[in-house]
This record gives sequence, C-alpha cells and structure tokens, in this order.
Amino acid sequence: MFKMKILFINNYYYVRGGSEKVFFDEIEILKKHNHDVTPFSRHYIKNTYSEYQKYFPSNLDYEGVNLLKKIVAAQNLIYSLEAKKKLFELLKSIKPDLIHAHNIYGRLTCSIIDAAKEKKLPVVMTLHDYKLVCPSYLMLCKGVPCERCKGRNFYNCFFRRCHKNNLVGSFIYSIEAYFNLILKKYEWISFFICPSNFSKKKHLEAGIPEEKLIRIPNFIESEKYKPNYEYKDYILYVGRLSKEKGVLTLLRSIKHIDVKLKIVGDGPMRNECERYIEENKITNVEILGYKTGKDLEVLYKNSLFVVIPSEWYENAPMVILEAFAYGKPIIASSIGGIPEMVINEKTGLLYPPGDDNDLKDKICYLLNNPHLIKNMGKFARELVEKKYNAELHYKKLISVYKKSLER
Repeated sequence: MFKMKILFINNYYYVRGGSEKVFFDEIEILKKHNHDVTPFSRHYIKNTYSEYQKYFPSNLDYEGVNLLKKIVAAQNLIYSLEAKKKLFELLKSIKPDLIHAHNIYGRLTCSIIDAAKEKKLPVVMTLHDYKLVCPSYLMLCKGVPCERCKGRNFYNCFFRRCHKNNLVGSFIYSIEAYFNLILKKYEWISFFICPSNFSKKKHLEAGIPEEKLIRIPNFIESEKYKPNYEYKDYILYVGRLSKEKGVLTLLRSIKHIDVKLKIVGDGPMRNECERYIEENKITNVEILGYKTGKDLEVLYKNSLFVVIPSEWYENAPMVILEAFAYGKPIIASSIGGIPEMVINEKTGLLYPPGDDNDLKDKICYLLNNPHLIKNMGKFARELVEKKYNAELHYKKLISVYKKSLER
C-alpha cells in the first residue's frame, strides 16, 4: 500500500470554521488509509491536543499591547521568523514526504513555504478563500463584491480600507500581498487545490498558472449523518453573523412570513441583528448563538430547510454539505461557488444575492409545497453520497500528492 508522511499546516488547530473542518476531516481520512499525518499550527488555548504542539510557534496577541509591540506583531503578520524556525525543528524530527498547507496567511505566513523550499519539500495548498487575489481575502469592499485587486493592484485594499474599514490593518494587508508577490513566495507551491470552479476561475484570472490549479470539491462523511425527511415548524440559518453573510437580507425577508427562523451562530453583527428584530417587532426569529455537536445536529434534523443568504463570493460552504447530509434542501443566493453545489429546483432554490423579496418568495414557495421539501431533501442526500463522499475526495487528494512528488 502506498504510504506517505504528510505534514498538515494551518493557522489554527481547532475547528474555528468550515476551512478547519476540512483540515481535520482530511487528516482523518488520510489516517484511515494508514498515512502518517502530523499537524503544525500556532499555539492557541482552544487548540486540540497534539504530541507535536511543542513545535508550534507562540500565539500572536495584539490586544492591549503598546505601539512597539504592535509594530513587531505587524511584522510577524507578514513574515514570521519564529514559525520558520519552529517548522525547521519539526521537519528535522519527522522528515515528511510532503506538506499540505491550508490557511497560513497572517499567522504562520509564507515563511513556512520558504522552510519547505530550503528542504526541497513539495507543498500543496488548499485555497479556502481569495487571499492570493485580494489582500483582505473576501473580495469584498464596503459590503459589495469587489475585484479591483485582481490585476495585482493590491494598493486598493489600503486606499479603500477593505480590512474592517481599518486604515492600518488594510495597509499591513496590502504590504503583505506585495511582499509575497515581489519575492515570489508562492512559486514553490506545486499545486493549489480549489474547492470550487468559481475559485479556480478567479485565481486563474489573477495570474496563477492553470496547470497549478486543481479543483477538488469539499467532502462529507455522510455515514456519520442520519438524514431526517420529517421536520418541525422552523427554518434554519447556520453561520457567522456578519454583513457579507446576508443575515439582514434574511431578516427583512422573514418578518412577514408565518414561519419560525432559528439563527445559529455569532459574530460582529449580532447586536445589530437583535436591534433590527426589536425595532421591527419581529417575533418569529430566535438567535441561538454558536452551537456544536448534538445540539447542532438536532437543529439541522428538525428544520424544514436551511437558508444561505450570502452576499460575498462563497467558495464551497460546508453548511451546504451538512444540510444535504441530514436530508435538508437549501435556499441560497446564487453567488460564488454556491450554484455549483445547490442544484436549482432539485436540491434547493437559488435567488439573486441581496434580493429579500425574491428570497421571501422562495421561502413561501417551499412552505406552500411541502412535498418538495421532502423530495429535494432526498435528492440532496443522494448527491452527497455519490459526489461528495470521502473516498472520492481521498483518491483525488492522493493523485495530487503523487503528482507533487513527481515534479
């Protein structure tokens, strides 16, 4: 049996979002096929335990520090010598065949690619967002999809304050982007894995060679999810409460519909959402906060369907695969990689992003046609079993690894 020693690298070693879920799930399926997988991350209090955590570089803490420390921290955001040094120590200990990097920007930084290059280790990298195209990684400016930096015009991030409307933060992100571009930090990477065709297209348009871009969709181990084609009296939103996620659009659409909405998640817009609910006297919405494990499972399984109202270029949301695995259809905005996953009128319904009236119509349509909820849910479950299963993902992943070793 073909067996490899693979080093998996990510800024965080705990499930912080969809990208970390992919990170941990890939580690699991590789271990099931008897590959040796070692993690490398920064230290965080929430991290999962690892016998290799002694090699992890220290946490970067920017809160409540003086100006000098903030300047040092900014330098570490762009290029971390500590991460490089720690990685050298780990490489000497485990001697891997290959590195698979996930999110490394702004924490571990491209210093880890330099370490791999010096050791002549091939690197494969999964593109969970658009950081190579857009310094602030979302391709979003003032809440609207933006492609101004796509021609490597990264100065737009600074002048438009794209990072949280913060001038200093946006300046650092712009400098980081130019630093990596001018010094060709990503050239050592053998292949970039794109979870969606949309991501592949945007990175190709940004100048990354087509032969280095490989689409491998995310996956889900559907056997761990028991579908439920029955439901209670509510629809569900699962995700971050932030502007680009379109939560206010969802609230505007739901306020005159006779159905409950349960919102699972937290984020910077929670207070604004709660204020909107109160000011508009909306009584059919409940914000539950962050949920995991059995609590989240029950919410999924008892829902009518799931709504994804995103207004940014979503890549390949794991929420879609989770909902499908539980046998739930989805109403989603037609943006980014979402239309590749949600088959309109088969596994759910699509609507133009930001159009709360059309979203309202789509919600009412499913509520008035309950047989479609069950039929779409069954088709969605079949889809994840056939197209998004772990074995298919594993074969594609190993194929990329082998190509990397042969280069």
